[in-house]
This record gives sequence, C-alpha cells and structure tokens, in this order.
Amino acid sequence: MSRAVQSSARKLEFKEAYDAYAEAIVRHCQYRVFDRERARDLAQETFTRTWMYMLRGGEIRNMRAFLYRIANNLIIDESRKQRESSLNHLQEQGFDPGQDDDADRTRARIDSKPVLKALSKIDNRYRSILVMRYVHGLPPRDIALRTGESSNTVSVRIYRGLHQLRSQLDANRV
Repeated sequence: MSRAVQSSARKLEFKEAYDAYAEAIVRHCQYRVFDRERARDLAQETFTRTWMYMLRGGEIRNMRAFLYRIANNLIIDESRKQRESSLNHLQEQGFDPGQDDDADRTRARIDSKPVLKALSKIDNRYRSILVMRYVHGLPPRDIALRTGESSNTVSVRIYRGLHQLRSQLDANRV
C-alpha cells in the first residue's frame, strides 16, 4: 500500500474514532476530574496522543480501548499533579460561598462527595463498571459489548461493586 493511501486510511480511522468516542471520553474524564474544561483538555490530549501514535506507525487493534487507556493514564497523571485549591483560587473562578443562586447544585455536590470518595476507594474493575452503569446509564448488555465481558460477568461486577461501595460508605460513616 502506498504512503498516501496509508495516510488517508489513518486519517479516516482517526476521524471515525473521534466522531464515535469524543463525547464519551469527555464524559469519562469529567466524571474522574470533576471539571468540565479540564475534562475537555484531557480528551483533546487523548486524541492528540492517539494521532501521534498513529503517525509513528503504531497499530491499534481496539480503538475504543486504546482511547480509554490513554485517557485513564492522563487522569492518573493529573491526579498526581493536583494540588489543593485555595479559597482565593476558587473565588477567582467565580465561586462565592455567599451566593445562594447555586445552592441546590452546591448541596448536590456536597451530598455526592461521600459517594465519590467511597467510589474512588473501590477496585477499579468495579468502579469502571459502576460508572458505565449509573453515570452513563448503560444497561449490562451494552457494558458487556464495550468491555468484551459476558453480560453475566458484568452483572456480577455491578453487584460486587455496589457491595464494595456500600461497605466503603458504611466505613466512612463510623
């Protein structure tokens, strides 16, 4: 195959992957970093790294899995770098603790904080299944298709993941 044809095929494969997975990658990143703009940056970096890998001639057998692996690695790198934000930094971004117009959203965020903390402590294979099931709203059979597992295995992991999540929540209440 000529270089021009290979390049054209790579571009088409990349464009199709972007169209198919960009929104899902942004949602996945947002759920993990809790910041929409940072999630968009991470998703963009995911696709940039994928394109660079493809340009170097790297072979990608499962594009979806490859993209999620890169995104997860970027999220891990992000969490290692992340520092505590000061109140001044939050106020510069528009958060004012005295404002009540976002009270419901703030309450929801506070109420979900223990769940997110507990979720971060459970086994990753259960966490990712729970995220797909309860955040992305996917039924077990769709999760099975995406993960390459059987529907039964996915259902068992949902059950076990919920059990681990409940245990973590109970441990945090004590």
